[in-house]
Amino acid sequence: MDAAEAIHAKFVAKVKGGNLPRRVSAVQPGDVGLGREEMVELFYSQAASRQMDRLSRRLQARGEGFYTIGSSGHENNAAVAAALRLGDMAFLHYRSNAFQIHRSKQLPGQTPLWDMLLSFAASAEDPISGGRHKVIGSKPLNIPPQTSTIASHLPKAVGAAFSIGIAKMLKLEETALASDAIVLASFGDASANHSTAQGAFNTAAWAAYQGSPMPLVFLCEDNGIGISTRTPKGWIEGSFRNRPGLEYIRCSGLDMVDAYRGAREAAQIARAHRRPVFLHMDTVRLYGHAGSDVQATYLSKALIEQDEERDPLVYSAALLVEQGVLSGAEILDIYQETEATLDRLAEQAIKRPKLTASRDVMASIVPPKREAVRVNTPSPEQRDALFERDRNMIDKPQHMARLLSWALADLMLAHPQIIVAGEDVGPKGGVYNVTAKLHDRFGSCRVINTLLDEQSILGLGIGAAHNGLLPITEIQFLAYVHNAEDQLRGEAATLSFFSNGQYTNPSITRIAGLGYQKGFGGHFHNDNSLAIFRDIPGLILACPSNGADAVEMLRECVRLALEEQRVIVFLEPIALYMTRDLHEEGDALWTATYAAPGEPKPIRIGELGVHGDGTDLAIISYANGYYLSRQAEKILSDEHGLNARVIDLRWLAPLNEDGLIEATAGCGKVLIVDECRRTGSQSEALMALFAERAPDVDCRRIAAEDSFIPLGRAATLTLPSRDSIVAAALELVRG
Repeated sequence: MDAAEAIHAKFVAKVKGGNLPRRVSAVQPGDVGLGREEMVELFYSQAASRQMDRLSRRLQARGEGFYTIGSSGHENNAAVAAALRLGDMAFLHYRSNAFQIHRSKQLPGQTPLWDMLLSFAASAEDPISGGRHKVIGSKPLNIPPQTSTIASHLPKAVGAAFSIGIAKMLKLEETALASDAIVLASFGDASANHSTAQGAFNTAAWAAYQGSPMPLVFLCEDNGIGISTRTPKGWIEGSFRNRPGLEYIRCSGLDMVDAYRGAREAAQIARAHRRPVFLHMDTVRLYGHAGSDVQATYLSKALIEQDEERDPLVYSAALLVEQGVLSGAEILDIYQETEATLDRLAEQAIKRPKLTASRDVMASIVPPKREAVRVNTPSPEQRDALFERDRNMIDKPQHMARLLSWALADLMLAHPQIIVAGEDVGPKGGVYNVTAKLHDRFGSCRVINTLLDEQSILGLGIGAAHNGLLPITEIQFLAYVHNAEDQLRGEAATLSFFSNGQYTNPSITRIAGLGYQKGFGGHFHNDNSLAIFRDIPGLILACPSNGADAVEMLRECVRLALEEQRVIVFLEPIALYMTRDLHEEGDALWTATYAAPGEPKPIRIGELGVHGDGTDLAIISYANGYYLSRQAEKILSDEHGLNARVIDLRWLAPLNEDGLIEATAGCGKVLIVDECRRTGSQSEALMALFAERAPDVDCRRIAAEDSFIPLGRAATLTLPSRDSIVAAALELVRG
């Protein structure tokens, strides 16, 4: 017999025969304020969750349902929903059907069973994902959808919780979470071991240890196994009971009353004291991990039967009978009526429309636009005060790092919801001084020094964006983002996609990167690969080559985040931060005077930079490559009589293909200069573009070797240089 049907038969037999176990907890409903009606409603939610699991397996067998992870054995997370408010944001574990069903009872008019069935059937009418995934989530219920199986949602839960206190201090009104709200993040015992989860626990405790508000409940639903690997007995309690900065509460997931007791206590601590709580709930996993997983292949029959005897639905029935709330017959009536209702609804749900075209699937990758965000227009006095200490420099040409710093200051003055966060961004001003003086000007609520953990830095940004703030997070070096790239790929960029545009987390991540540094090298500080960003659907990748462009592009990125809700990576070439000269020492051609907001023409997304109008050759590049190409262009003109134009991509994703074809019109020769590695570089896409769209153009490329960057004088040997660009151009034009 199918495992689900075997457990179903046991439940019916035990309730019908009155063969019910004694409760595992001595806590009485009255001790925790749990009334008769509340217990009945909780059982309704648990029964619906259980029957939903049974039904999903039947639908899969018919080819009408798809991969799903069941909630059987975890039904008492419904009691957690009962202990929280509707306004408490919940980032949920994938075994949380009962939580969502029960939370829906706090908001009239909800149809959770119908909604979930549409999701199970991958219908385009699924109200959360639009048929893109079977996810638990609901915009009205304040449950962002999660597809994670490795607890990658925990860092953003920490960020969301932390942002509540920040928003209160800044007196921001248009936030998703009230000042007394808390955040819930649930996960399994196996996921608690993942480095992402450990980073989230550590970050929450690190902040709380220092007195920072962190109203967060970590709910560990401990069923003792991760797929087929058993969790050592006592491991979770031993790991978390005495953790500094983290309250520990244990409760039974087999007992409705004790589960409610633990959840209520955890919520009270988090809400009243603004401290993180680790709620450890003992549960049991019935059936198997997911889909077609068969426990008998890795668990003994004795262990499986032992787990089946710990069925929380049986314990809920025992509680209701013991308390005289319902009879066994009434319990079975609820259970069987729920099954009949779900069966009827399922036959309708599987007939609802599905996604049928790629454009429909992709429609929610880019979030919907929203009305232009109200801007605080600083008075002249405010700006004068902001730049008082820079008065003697503000009108003089400056390098990129200083111009970016001033742009950040102006943006923070104009948009009070902007926060800057990252390692060393505070008093130090960042490794390259780009955030210099921001901490003095705006304080520690808006310029936040984080701990050394890139997953937590990005999670802080994603979570803060959930609450209506605009985070500008900083990753010190490009190579460091590899430790946390799934926060961008699997969390930030997928949120709009899997919520059908209902949830967004607009954000800007500033990253210092690329090669050509002098006197400071090695592959960790000179990483020349952008493949991880180009591979993420919907992500915008901006890469300025000079200070004037950097200022306007950063302003455009803020507009894109605020009005178009986009996820943006702003890549800053380290070697050009302090660069002043282009052709010879003292020419200052790579500096610019600071343009106050509104003075110059904005650089919109996709807008190319074009220098010159020569037709002998078009050179396409970006960042350091554009800088070197400008040097090469002068030599080609002065010494070889070639008239070239040099095109700065500026925006590497999405690539402005039409603009590039137009910008190279009239040039029969195109040279692509790419400072990133040949394999996986931007040049690959550009070569394909010209092959497909302009096959008559003679297009060549020069790119970095497929090598890591060494230290010392050898640091640039594998990279394009001014002279190698000149040589490649001459070969292309003259052969």
